[in-house]
Amino acid sequence: MTFSPLASDFYGFEGRLTETEREALAGLRAWLEADVKPIVNDFWERAEFPREILPAFHAQPVFGMQWEETKTFENSALYRGWVALELARVDASIATYVGVQNGLAMGAIGVAGSAEQRAEWLPKLASGEVIGAFGLTEPLSGSDSAQGLRTTATRDGDEWVITGEKRWIGNATWSDIVVIWAKDTADGQVKGFIVPTSSPGYTATKIERKQALRIVQNADIVLDGVRVPESLRLENANSFRDTAAVLRLTRAEVAWAAVGVSVGAYEAALAYAKERVQFGKPIASHQLIQDLLAKMVGNITASIAMCTRVSEMLDEGTQKDEHAALAKAFATSRMRETVAWAREVQGGNGIVLDYGTAQFMADAEALYSYEGTREMNTLIVGRSLTGIAAFV
Repeated sequence: MTFSPLASDFYGFEGRLTETEREALAGLRAWLEADVKPIVNDFWERAEFPREILPAFHAQPVFGMQWEETKTFENSALYRGWVALELARVDASIATYVGVQNGLAMGAIGVAGSAEQRAEWLPKLASGEVIGAFGLTEPLSGSDSAQGLRTTATRDGDEWVITGEKRWIGNATWSDIVVIWAKDTADGQVKGFIVPTSSPGYTATKIERKQALRIVQNADIVLDGVRVPESLRLENANSFRDTAAVLRLTRAEVAWAAVGVSVGAYEAALAYAKERVQFGKPIASHQLIQDLLAKMVGNITASIAMCTRVSEMLDEGTQKDEHAALAKAFATSRMRETVAWAREVQGGNGIVLDYGTAQFMADAEALYSYEGTREMNTLIVGRSLTGIAAFV
């Protein structure tokens, strides 16, 4: 398929992708435009997930691309970042589904699982045969998960007994497994477990009345003495450092998704500005509108530049927590500005889903907070700059 760069990629960063990556991205873009974009607003309004798209979705060059067990062609972190942008450009909830399934659930098993666990679970998650979720955040523990985790795991012979609660867990109302992070009562260290959602004592309740990422099915989870065998403990997850290694892989892709939200809102605003006539001419001919469009493209371009370098550093093996943290904090902050300006271009129509910016404005608030708030990410950067931790 012929590759056409996004007009909003003002400095042509997509040109850094290989020819194979550009072709894969072009196919994904065409499928999203034809089969996903026309339906997402209805599902967003109903707060339902379009599960009928999953077979075709999992056939796209998206899932498992970073793991030897499931990759279909050689690809870079830069390509995977552009995939996150493309998904969020159409809908942030669809991008979040991939972030949970592909980044967090598969990432936990890929980073911390044994060779046997990787071989068993990664292909099933990549194909969509198994839907996964990632249970770290708790009702009383978010930013302080490293120290404040209350869910416990106790060894009992060849089994582990897990007790606790989790909150905001994406996919969890309909997933087959959830990677649960719990504190070992014996040594106080955080460990990871693949928990089948059919396990006795496991319940997941959908969080209702959300005003952002409405397509994502977030859940409150209760684990009441859930028993899992030792074979489902992630073999290489022995402390919160291992949990953080998973988050390090996904945080930069959240930054890329934030750029996608900015791009989607900008494109809707630009199209509207060319079509909306006031005072006898398109509002795109007004200086104030052009100023807003230029500022949006500036934010998008700066964010793409930062995300591009962070992805390159991941491929080089030089990316550190502070690099991904700065990209996430910066891109989501610029996203907030950009979607507000896009809504401003559309005036009153900007609050109606049909015009293409209202859902981006709402969804931006979720991306701004999840996978580390702006404040927590700036503290990670601040610690790197000063050598002093200022988290408490």
